[in-house]
Amino acid sequence: MINGHTELIAHIGYPTHSFKSPMIYNPFFEKMGINAVVVPFGCRPDDYPALLRSLFSLTNIRGALITMPHKVVTVGLLDEVTPTVKVAGACNAVKRLPDGRLVGDQFDGAGFVRGVQRKGLVLTGARVLVVGSGGVGCAIAASLAGAGIAHISLYDVQAASAEALARRIREHYPAISVSTGSNDPAGFDLVVNATPMGMNEGDPLPLDVARLDAATFVGEVVMRTEMTAFLAAAAARGCQVQVGSDMLFEMIPAYLEYFGLPSTTADELRSVARLSY
Repeated sequence: MINGHTELIAHIGYPTHSFKSPMIYNPFFEKMGINAVVVPFGCRPDDYPALLRSLFSLTNIRGALITMPHKVVTVGLLDEVTPTVKVAGACNAVKRLPDGRLVGDQFDGAGFVRGVQRKGLVLTGARVLVVGSGGVGCAIAASLAGAGIAHISLYDVQAASAEALARRIREHYPAISVSTGSNDPAGFDLVVNATPMGMNEGDPLPLDVARLDAATFVGEVVMRTEMTAFLAAAAARGCQVQVGSDMLFEMIPAYLEYFGLPSTTADELRSVARLSY
């Protein structure tokens, strides 16, 4: 029941028809008796800067979830952002501090990192390969850097994108060894596919799976299907894998904590979610 005490979390993007977050957050809020609601806001790019500031003049707004196409431009609209945002070059969570400043963080990568850690992967000192330096690849690389890895190798068919990401990681995390230019997965503790490649049977895969060692943990970002062709090939090599949708469910507890709301687990969220496609 929405009433005069309900707190608002705005989910801002365009278009909104593919939004899944309201179908996860709101059933959780209902079950837990939390008087908050996630509401989609369809906002075209030209109108977004004015909307963001005006939304945070509301007295009952708790925060905002930012999605495409606004994640990149948000970085320059805020008073303060985290190193994760600076490395990722994008922001997907905004809140207002008591002094009125708008601050932002980035949880796309946090969802991925929380997922692999909960499955037992130790990231401290790990060697990581991230294939794909687009928005989600940058976010995952940023969160991995913040988790204490020792080395990260970045690969993208657009070499300039991987090089730009490498420069940002070196600037903000100088202790991490960074390399670019190769998608050879041999010798890594974690390999991440942050591209759409290998989504369907018969698609070209993002790397040579024959070079994967059985001890390597392999993660995926594609959410169209749980077990992509790439993950199936990795699992056949004996690798432990993480499906793409785990990233979504694992990032929501991080969002809840950021907004100062009661947190939960990815398993609890899956049990109450009312997803439709």
